Amino acid sequence: MSAAVPPGEAAATTERRPEADPRRWKALTVCLVSGFMTLLDISIVNVALPSIRGGLDSPQSDLQWVVSGYALAFGLVLVPSGRFGDMRGRRNVFVFGVALFTLASAAAGIAQSSTWLVVARLVQGVAGGVINPQVSGLIQQLFRGAERGRAFGLLGATIGVSTAIGPLLGGLLIRLGGEQDGWRLVFSVNVPIGVLAILLAYRYIPHRPPERRSRQSMDPVGVLLLAAGIVLILLPLVEGQQWHSSGRWVLLVAGLAVIAVFAVWERRYGRRREPMVNLSLFGRRSYAFGAVIAALYFAGFTAIFFILTIYLQNGLGYSPLEAGLASTPFAAGSALSSVLGGRVVTRFGRPLVAAGLVLVALGLAVTEVAVALDSGQGVAWAIAGPLLVAGLGSGLVISPNQTLTLSQVPVSEAGTAGGVLQTGQRIGTAVGIAAIGSVFFAEVASTHGDHATAFRTALLVTIGFVLAALAVAVADVVAERRSRPPGQDAEQGTGRDTGGRRGGDAAGQAGQDAENAEGAEGRQAGRGSARRAGRP
Repeated sequence: MSAAVPPGEAAATTERRPEADPRRWKALTVCLVSGFMTLLDISIVNVALPSIRGGLDSPQSDLQWVVSGYALAFGLVLVPSGRFGDMRGRRNVFVFGVALFTLASAAAGIAQSSTWLVVARLVQGVAGGVINPQVSGLIQQLFRGAERGRAFGLLGATIGVSTAIGPLLGGLLIRLGGEQDGWRLVFSVNVPIGVLAILLAYRYIPHRPPERRSRQSMDPVGVLLLAAGIVLILLPLVEGQQWHSSGRWVLLVAGLAVIAVFAVWERRYGRRREPMVNLSLFGRRSYAFGAVIAALYFAGFTAIFFILTIYLQNGLGYSPLEAGLASTPFAAGSALSSVLGGRVVTRFGRPLVAAGLVLVALGLAVTEVAVALDSGQGVAWAIAGPLLVAGLGSGLVISPNQTLTLSQVPVSEAGTAGGVLQTGQRIGTAVGIAAIGSVFFAEVASTHGDHATAFRTALLVTIGFVLAALAVAVADVVAERRSRPPGQDAEQGTGRDTGGRRGGDAAGQAGQDAENAEGAEGRQAGRGSARRAGRP
């Protein structure tokens, strides 16, 4: 429940809250288009690898870095850039990220060697990691109450569609540009979109100068520790298919140890200055549970398209375009239900996420059965219905979970909190693709090229990740219900409360709590400044 606020404090809070910016929906459109570009580039490149190999005569090791270098750089800068946006203003950081992404895309599109392309992809990844925390932070900044849920619903649709539709768009662009040079369009198509996004960002995204607080700091030691930990964790995961020694396990353990040192440092540093990551975030149940759900779900969610594309192209001889079309039902279902989920999340809370996870698991289970019954050339039609169901469930997971996870985060920390959440998603994605990909390729080898059996076996691991996320979501619902004061259900009347907070309060009231908390922090800082100014 929201803490009681004295009348004077309440008035101050009301005075501090800005009126809704009339440009907020146009600003959101600019943010979502830019975010779509960066997320699309995670999956769209996979289908372009054969074209890149032919066009640049690239060795397999360089092709691996075209994919993994982007993911590694992307995950590396999410938290520091989110923190920097919180401190210096999100619009300028967002525009810088879009400009850098646009330039890197242009460089990738005209690459004359695989080394050139790898460097451009690394810069692209850094830019993508700069952009995305600003998007979630700007949603927190520009929207309140039920509107914030709808905005996150559109963000969830963007995430789901960009991931699922990447193979389709990649196939279309390669067909348009030809097998030899079609891969260049995959990168250069971002350039006009990026230029337009920069121009519209200055017009529609408001510049909100951040509050200057004496304890603010970028925490350089924390930045270095977190960066080292993320590299040590992600590198062996994204390079998993190339490494066959125990070295990757050593790096993983070392990475976890560095993250533990980072947590100790942040706690100690926080006694003197503001740390890069406020560890009290994880003391909020909504944030802690939501971050775990996101990491587990992304481990399964993104791997679906990885193994499906390989199965259809390598196992059945589908073209990149045909393989991309097979994932369209999932993308369509996700887009539709993400918008709906954003509208109703404040009514249903975390149980909505649990229901979505049930649908995803059900859709994938039926997909597994469909492939067992028909693994021939018509399999794409056989799995269209189950993938649509899974996509509908996915839309009820991504955006509602993000809304609930960030609902109690003060706007002043929105970029950092979003960066931490997305870093967990990137690590989850790397873990999922490494684990599920290993199962898939091992099964292909043991069955002498039976891609259908390999796909079905790997899909069971994917379902396992989804069920693990479901278990965490159910645990959150149970914990929330146990934390209610006795008799609260009876007071709420019809029993419509199914978790989170009910009757529209799940994210809306929590968001109000965050706004009040931020207002209290600002007033406290202001009084401290006034006292210092009044000293002789």
